[in-house]
Amino acid sequence: MAQTNRTLLSAGTERMLVDFGKANLLNKARQQPDKVREVLDKARTDGTGATLDAVQSKLDQPLALGYCNVGAIAALGSGIEGFSVGDRVVSNGKHAEVVAVPKNLCARIPDNVSDDAAAFTVVAAIGLQGIRLAEPTLGECVVVTGLGLIGLLTVQMLRAQGCRVMGVDVDTSKLELARQMGAEVTANPAEGEDVLAVAERFSRDRGVDAVLITAATKSNEPVSQAAKMCRKRGRIVLVGVTGLELSRADFYEKELSFQVSCSYGPGRYDPAYEEGGQDYPVGFVRWTEQRNFEAVLDLMSNGALDVSPLITHRFPLEQAAEAYDLLSSGEPSLGILLEYSGVDTESLDEQRTVSLADEGSSQRGVGQTQSVGQSVPRLSFIGAGNYATRTLLPAFKAAGAQFHSIASSGGVSGLHAGRKFGFANTTTDTEALIDDPATEAVVITTRHDSHARWVIKALEAGKPVFVEKPLCLTQDELVAVSEARQATAAASDGAAPVVMVGFNRRFSPLVVKLRDKLKAVTGPKAFVMTVNAGGIPADHWTQDPVVGGGRLIGEACHFIDLLRRLAGAEITEIGRQTLSARTDDTFTLQLGFADGSIGTVHYFANGSKRFPKERLDVFAGGRILQLDNFRRLRGYGWPGFTGQRLWRQDKGQQACAAAFLEAVRTGGPAPIPWPEIEEVARVTLELANQ
Repeated sequence: MAQTNRTLLSAGTERMLVDFGKANLLNKARQQPDKVREVLDKARTDGTGATLDAVQSKLDQPLALGYCNVGAIAALGSGIEGFSVGDRVVSNGKHAEVVAVPKNLCARIPDNVSDDAAAFTVVAAIGLQGIRLAEPTLGECVVVTGLGLIGLLTVQMLRAQGCRVMGVDVDTSKLELARQMGAEVTANPAEGEDVLAVAERFSRDRGVDAVLITAATKSNEPVSQAAKMCRKRGRIVLVGVTGLELSRADFYEKELSFQVSCSYGPGRYDPAYEEGGQDYPVGFVRWTEQRNFEAVLDLMSNGALDVSPLITHRFPLEQAAEAYDLLSSGEPSLGILLEYSGVDTESLDEQRTVSLADEGSSQRGVGQTQSVGQSVPRLSFIGAGNYATRTLLPAFKAAGAQFHSIASSGGVSGLHAGRKFGFANTTTDTEALIDDPATEAVVITTRHDSHARWVIKALEAGKPVFVEKPLCLTQDELVAVSEARQATAAASDGAAPVVMVGFNRRFSPLVVKLRDKLKAVTGPKAFVMTVNAGGIPADHWTQDPVVGGGRLIGEACHFIDLLRRLAGAEITEIGRQTLSARTDDTFTLQLGFADGSIGTVHYFANGSKRFPKERLDVFAGGRILQLDNFRRLRGYGWPGFTGQRLWRQDKGQQACAAAFLEAVRTGGPAPIPWPEIEEVARVTLELANQ
């Protein structure tokens, strides 16, 4: 955890995000045509209402800006080596007074490098990674196209490597800066200069050895121009953003290489490296993100990289809005620094909880539930991610919940959700939230690997708990949760707090109708559940067996519970078949029930989004019921019933939340009996381990 001294605004990335945020829905759609197609597919299968809710929720998610942070370490996590409290460090932390960053995304700042200079480290590392991919050697001639911050820093680093450098841009002031920083030649196509002719003279009529494109444009011209100015077997590296309609002839005849550079270097977007702190062996991966940061700082320390001419504006943090206005105004600027006055790090623990009670939000959940009376339990949420804010919080709010406190790991999402849904407090201290006497029940919506831990903490505090599926990831965790529940019951004269898993589908109105129809059938039933889940990248956290547990544990448990509910009998036999794939997330589960019923769950990650996501077919007593995506129920052979259709998809989230609230309020039985919750968790884990 670091106390921030300086941050640098990224003229490219942050301007793009700010402009996107200001755009209306139509312009947002024009900028993301692929997303528009996904929205249309979802509307066809899930209906307009559910799709509109999903889109609005996605656009409402807060996004913390910034990735160039300089500060001093205020505290260290357990097991962190190589850093000490008080060290000045550079990181990719956000624009914030205090940031928590992974150790592999930090680097110590040499004593002779100022905070101002160090703030440019991360953007310089982006240019440095492009240079490493181009592999220039001493004396080679290299062109840098696009002389913004990254381009100008790249010019200096190429000069430090002994290269001859040519700069290309349409801004005369940036071309002048490039010459000051060591560019031997510059060219301005906006003033009619023939860039190819200049490059030919610069390369002594041989063609340039490499081109680094650090521009941001939709035009294909920078890549086309780069190909034409390169020598045979020259190298082109795209560091910025351009159009990519390439001419095969330009590349084929010269056997050119073209590569896109990824951010600060190896490790970027790898959760094991960035979040898990798992470094790459230096003998196999010499330059990682962190080691690129260190290399940039070394260049600053020895004077080979001078950023002082790039600083054009400074703003105190309190005037950050003016800095962003400048960024979007069109007024010339390069390096825009935010300066921080500092916070009292000794009182950081006291600042982990922020009161929202006096903000006067018109959305206050407490205000909306006051008419219900004080018998309505005060809920505190652990987790403020997309599912919580899009689905669970609106469901609990509609069910009449009274919100007290909400916890998130980073603070931003918790603050946003707290203001939007009317919580009294937001915090990053989860244990304090659970122990707070004002918290009368706990809702857990965090990543899966923490579910069991927080359920146990809530039970030990004597609090009813609603946990989004799954309950746990391992048999040991299931045993621990069960023992915690038993211990709490023993300490409370046999009355354990309500424990409920968010198996909302059993509360869907069409599932309730379906189950009511099945009561007329006395014999065994056959269930076929088809789930067109769609693919998720292999590196997504839900696919991580340690963090997410995989999709069988994390998602398929929903459908095991649904069939268990409809069968009304214990699961006695299980089986699993899996399609051979990297992620093992396309599979078929077989269930046998004590009453002779059978069930199959087809969970497919290899289908089309144009097909409805979930369908259930029930065969019983010469009749058939078909549930289509929780929007329509059809009956075949049922006297007096041919079907029922809802105006909008209803997977039962609100009814599920209402059932939990009612059980807590009245002290009545749990909406889902604990033996069923325990059974579904056990069966799910056994299937996952087959």
